[in-house]
Amino acid sequence: MHLLVIYNPRAGNGRAGKHLPAVEALFRSEHLLADIRRTAYPGHGTAILRDADLSTYDGIIAAGGDGTLFEVVNGFYARSERPEIPLGILPVGTGNAFAREFGLRYGDWNAALHIIRSGTTRRIDVGHFKTRDDEGYFLNILGFGFVVDANRTAQRLKFLGNIAYTLGVICSLIPMKSGRAIVEIDGQRIEQDNLFVEVSNTRYTGTSFLIAPQARVDDGLLDVTLVGRMSRRRLLRLFPTVFSGAHVKQPDVAIYQAKHIRIRALGALSPDGEMRGCGPVEITCLHRDLPMFWPAQ
Repeated sequence: MHLLVIYNPRAGNGRAGKHLPAVEALFRSEHLLADIRRTAYPGHGTAILRDADLSTYDGIIAAGGDGTLFEVVNGFYARSERPEIPLGILPVGTGNAFAREFGLRYGDWNAALHIIRSGTTRRIDVGHFKTRDDEGYFLNILGFGFVVDANRTAQRLKFLGNIAYTLGVICSLIPMKSGRAIVEIDGQRIEQDNLFVEVSNTRYTGTSFLIAPQARVDDGLLDVTLVGRMSRRRLLRLFPTVFSGAHVKQPDVAIYQAKHIRIRALGALSPDGEMRGCGPVEITCLHRDLPMFWPAQ
């Protein structure tokens, strides 16, 4: 099996670069021919895959965290031709929320390569977002509001590991504010003050937050979590329930599923943990649009 591996050596606060020799040895032990191309700057993964000749490859591997996967997916969709080649992941980054769908955590490299080596694939949904000035694709989540502020803070704390996401939430409580937004969910109009809106294709965000417990990656629907206006004290009480998914039962939280979502409000967006774009935004679920290496059922 011949693989194009897009490897982010800066993932995991630079730990991925130190692990590269061990990762290369693992590819050899699994009898996988890996063409490893290291990224050198933000967005490089997108450029590599957009311009690569894929004619000799049997798969594409995103080796890093959720940000690396985001770049690879957007590089794939930026191509003039998209061959039927499956995408795989190797979790060597700080945030590996999408890897949780495989039952993988940081450092589960043997298990990840075993999934790839087995050759089992599954077609999954992809989220597409479009603003006035930009458009892109996401596999995990797209956040708006407080979650964007928390993510921005977490990016500065990534040297601390996964706890950075929890600290990002706590630190963002100080300037916390809600905003008026019109959210259209498959034509249903909801106008209210929201602390945040999270659109999910998968269950987890920030690696450990079970934000959308009912989300499925191939059901043709995106899960929409609306959290209304609340006090800091109330949010502090609500926050621990996100780790178990129990927040969905709280009266301040509303959950919807939809194929098409519009958020009519100003504010920064965070697709798959990246800072990109500004609302208003239109989001669409592309049903089973991407083949991925997947654990055998």
